[in-house]
Formats: sequence, C-alpha cells, structure tokens
Amino acid sequence: MTFLLPDTFPHWIYDGSDIPDPEGHGERAVRFLRKLQHPKSRNPGHTFQLDPWIERVVRRIYGPRKPDGSRLVNTVVILVPRGNRKSTYAAALALLHTVGPERVIGGEAIFAASDRNQAGIAFREALGIVRMNAKAASRLKIYDAFNSAKKIVYPTDGTTLEVISSDGGAQHGRTPSFVLADELHIWPNRQLWEALTTGLDKTDDTLLVVATTAGRGQDNIAYEIVERARKVARGEITDPSLLPVLFEAPADAQFDDEALWRAVNPGSSHGYPSIEGYRRHVERARTSPGERDSLLQLKLNVWLDKSTSPFVDLATYNLGSDPIDYDAFNGAPCWIGVDMATTTDLCAVVACFRDGDTYTVLPHFFCPDADIRKRGDLDGVDYVRWSKEGHITATPGNVIDHAAVAAYIDGLCQRFEVREIGFDPAYASAVISILSGDHGDKIVTIRQGWVTQSPALNTLERAIVGGNFKHGGHPVLRWNFSNVAIHTDSAGNRVMHKGKSTDRIDGAAASWMAVSRAAAGEAHGNFLDDPAITADMLVW
Repeated sequence: MTFLLPDTFPHWIYDGSDIPDPEGHGERAVRFLRKLQHPKSRNPGHTFQLDPWIERVVRRIYGPRKPDGSRLVNTVVILVPRGNRKSTYAAALALLHTVGPERVIGGEAIFAASDRNQAGIAFREALGIVRMNAKAASRLKIYDAFNSAKKIVYPTDGTTLEVISSDGGAQHGRTPSFVLADELHIWPNRQLWEALTTGLDKTDDTLLVVATTAGRGQDNIAYEIVERARKVARGEITDPSLLPVLFEAPADAQFDDEALWRAVNPGSSHGYPSIEGYRRHVERARTSPGERDSLLQLKLNVWLDKSTSPFVDLATYNLGSDPIDYDAFNGAPCWIGVDMATTTDLCAVVACFRDGDTYTVLPHFFCPDADIRKRGDLDGVDYVRWSKEGHITATPGNVIDHAAVAAYIDGLCQRFEVREIGFDPAYASAVISILSGDHGDKIVTIRQGWVTQSPALNTLERAIVGGNFKHGGHPVLRWNFSNVAIHTDSAGNRVMHKGKSTDRIDGAAASWMAVSRAAAGEAHGNFLDDPAITADMLVW
C-alpha cells in the first residue's frame, strides 16, 4: 500500500481473529440471514448475499455476551462510503429483530432518518426481502399505501418494523428494541435522536445501529457520535457496548488513489460499488472542487471540515480570460441575469451570448459612491480602482441608483437582441418597474432555490471546466466567483452560498441565471417553453 489507513480502521474484520460466541447467537444470526432472499441477488435462488466483511460484523454484534447472557454490544456505528449496501444489510438486521431469532414479544424495530423518503429506502429493502418468501409474507401484515405509514407487523408475537422521520417530538413514548439511524450526518437536530435513544434505554438488550456516510462540519450529532466511536476504536475510551465499524480514508487522502478507494469500500472485492463510477468521479474531481469534496466525502468517507465547498478552481476559471471583442456581438441574441442585492451592496448585471457550448458574458457592476473606499477596505478589494477602470459604476449617494441600473440594461437592449432579462426577485421591484414600459415582455424573475439553481449550476460548471465560459478576465466577476461556496443536500442538489457573510457573489449569481437562460433559450426557443420551469418558479 502507498497510503496509511487511519488508526480507527477495522482490521479485525480481515485478520481472522476469533470472535467469541459462547451461546451461539452469532452463528444463529448468520444462519437466519443466509436463509433470506433478495430480489436483486444474483446467487442461486436469489439467496441473500452475506459477504464476509458484513458477516464478521454480524458475528461481532450478536456473538459476545455478558455474564448474564445478554448481548455485550448495544450500539453499532457503521461508517461506510455510499454504495456499500448499508441499507440492504440494515434491513436484514431489522428483520432479524422483527421476524427472526432476535425478536422479542411486542418488540418495535424502527427505521429512522431525516425524512420519510430516506427512511423508506431501508424499508423498501426489507419489504423486498419479505415478499420473496410467499409463506412468510402471508403471516405478516404489510402497510405500504402511498403517503401513509410504512409498517410490517408480525401478529403472532406483536412485533413491528416501522418507518419514522425527524419529527422528534411526536416520537417520545416509544420503546424500541431495534433502531436504525440512517444517514445521521443529515439529521437536522437532536430531537429524534434523543427520543429514540431514551426509548431504547427503557429496556435491556436493545440495539442501535448508526449507518451513515461521512458528513460535513462538526456542529452536528453525527460528528459527535462518530468521534466517540473513533475514540473507542483507538482505545482512548473503554466501552465494550459500542462497536465501531469505521471505513474512512485519512483527511489528507489522495482522491485518485484507487487502492485507497478499494481499502475503504469493503464491498469493492465483492463487486460493489462501481469502480468505473469511481473513475468517472475522479475525472470530474480533477477540475471541480465541489466534485472533489463530494468524492472525498461520499466515496472515501473523509469527514469534511466545512459544510460548503468551493465552486470552481480559479486556475480552471481563468481559461476564459482571453480578451473579448464585444463589438462583434452587436445585434446578437442575448440573455441577461440581474442580481440587485441590497440598495447599499454590490449589484451585478451579466449579459450572456451563446455559440454552441460556448458562453460569453459581459458583466457590469454597480455600487453606491458614498464611502466606496471604506466599502472596499471592508471587503478586501479596491472598489475605487475598479470604478476608475470602468468595471463598476459608482452611483451618487449612499444607495444604488435604480434608474442607472435600468438605463444600463436599456442600453444593452438597444445594442443587442435581448431575449430575456432575468431577475433575482429580491430587491428587484424598482428596476423592474422602470423597465416594464419598454421591455416588459422580456422580464422574468427567477427564484433562487435549488429547483432552479442546481441544474443551472451544472450547466455553468460544465462551461467553466470545459474552458467554454468566456469572461475576458473581468476582475470583479473573478473575485465574486472566488467567494462562491456550494451547499449540497443529501440528494445532491446544489446552491450557491457566500464563503463568509461579508463575501460578495452577486456576479456569480447573475452569471448562472444568464447562462442557464441562454442554454434553455437556445434549446427551447423561449424561456416559457422550457418544461423544467414551472409556474411556481416565476413571479410576474
């Protein structure tokens, strides 16, 4: 190996060391799981694929016992990268406690997640396993109606398997015997966690399984739980009731090291996750900081320090810095994005021209003239110089002159064939009002949520990475792009954020609006014809 794995790595899974099983509960659990069937299994008869790495984990959970015969382990923290079938294995463990030999009379098994859709992933896995055995399914009551509670009930013993989400207050009073806390790194708060863990404490021999990928930042319950598991793995804390199963790369991991990827993805020697998918992600990560962070977090399980990622490498962004002859675009089709910000901050107007996959932008900015030097000092840039060089229009007074912004946009309409003028609705009403008389048919406002922004960022990123975003090295726009951080949700949707509260990203926001509308305008002929844009995204 050319890398050093963290000292928390679970070497015991591979070293063949003895796992105590004095009463045979570990062997019993393994036999039960091997008898299950999974609809996607490629084994003969669709028998459940219990690979050696997870079999060792199962034996380590259920084999070791206290002197009184109860299970030694009551908490398992499984940190594995995406694609290692954690939902499938968690579903099988839940069935072990619902219809298998670990069930208790009246026991509650719970799948818990940040939302019902996420919790439903493991539930659907369990349901698929159950339905593979018609005899077993006939003895169960299954509740799986659309938009209603998801539950499997075994009436003989009164055991249940149920899905719940992060409405923690409604879950107090539960007495679960098994809980899967799925993707804990995206839980919004501690409420559900506290409701379920205090419920588990009501009775003996319960089991909590935390199954998650790595997260971002340290101000969340997941980091707290994983950090405790790390301390147990290192021997800093003695807690035999907690079993750490931590597959994570070191913080300074080389993201393109395929051997490292295989080491921290325990399923890789058994055909999952996709090695080709990893290689494709590596290529995207070479030129995109956001993709790089995504690769580190989701496929190498590196816990990221920050909750946001940079948008682009500035070296890549600089590929579009060659001088631009804007006179060559006179009369050409043009799409405009406008981010007004507040009346005292920076305002950005970005005109965009498209030629195939190439997007050329003409940016311009506005700010109040009053205290312009002080504003620049606070932001760490030279607004005065940029104003003298013509990159910024400093309007008289201590607020932006809306009439000056409108006049500039009107000038663009006279010079180019403007198809659309897209506004961020915030603070835009005054300029929209001025322009409505002559250009009302071109005006649309575009909300800034992930529904519109995430696909737009994909378009903009492809252009930048491909060297097809031509900006002429405009210094204010480059500064704005350097300030952009990207927030990514659990579904992979992305939105722009400021790296710090004082950073300016107005030009980047206006750019994604202009570029995305140029792309849609060329593809569909008109903004309103784009099927991705629905009525709730527009404010007229």
